Amino acid sequence: MIELKNNPAGNFFLLAGPCVIEGEEMAMRIAERVVKITEALQISYVFKGSYRKANRSRLDSFTGIGDEKALKVLQKVRDTFGVPTVTDIHSAEEAEMAAEYVDILQIPAFLCRQTDLLVAAAKTGKTINIKKGQFLSPLAMQFAADKVVEAGNKNVMLTERGTTFGYQDLVVDYRGIPEMQTFGYPVILDVTHSLQQPNQTSGVTGGMPQLIETVAKAGVAVGVDGIFIETHENPAVAKSDGANMLKLDLLEDLLTKLVRIREAIK
Repeated sequence: MIELKNNPAGNFFLLAGPCVIEGEEMAMRIAERVVKITEALQISYVFKGSYRKANRSRLDSFTGIGDEKALKVLQKVRDTFGVPTVTDIHSAEEAEMAAEYVDILQIPAFLCRQTDLLVAAAKTGKTINIKKGQFLSPLAMQFAADKVVEAGNKNVMLTERGTTFGYQDLVVDYRGIPEMQTFGYPVILDVTHSLQQPNQTSGVTGGMPQLIETVAKAGVAVGVDGIFIETHENPAVAKSDGANMLKLDLLEDLLTKLVRIREAIK
């Protein structure tokens, strides 16, 4: 498992960044801002950014600036700020390529049962963050984790990101956090994706960012190990997932409240 800095006993860690790498300058500005906030609050930080978005509702949706270019941006963030980085992969062929640039390979929720993908990711030796499928029970994630471990890699993290509730909504069942923690792996709550509203008639996913604080507070209160938040300087112009991202200016206040909750329940 990767080593996380600034991680006092009992505190949660943070995966945060833009949904997708839109450019180097934007990624570096966000990383610099979040590093300062997390260092002040003693929160271990992992920079998140997808080098490519494969799961889009419409063909004309933005998918990325180019694989190698985006991966090099992630590498620069890691080298400049000394923080681990995480990105999604979508096929077995991507695992080895992405592993050259980042510390954590993330398996998207809709691909969490893809055996070839999980095994290829495991064989890189990187930490593997598996997002729970919107269609799976928390306890079913044991089998996804087992595939990685049986392929020779014990460095597993699991992420709750909501469960499908009807056609256009997701809900978080907070019972799933302690259930998945019984497997012995860190469990993360993906706050912002849990607030998506998929399958909109426009073909663009909606969201409820006004509930980010509510969902995050509840996750920390039940003892989640990590928090995942997509953040952007101006979500209104973000090229992906702007409808459910947190505005960067709001991050420090939110994290300050979450640290207080974690301290209260220790």
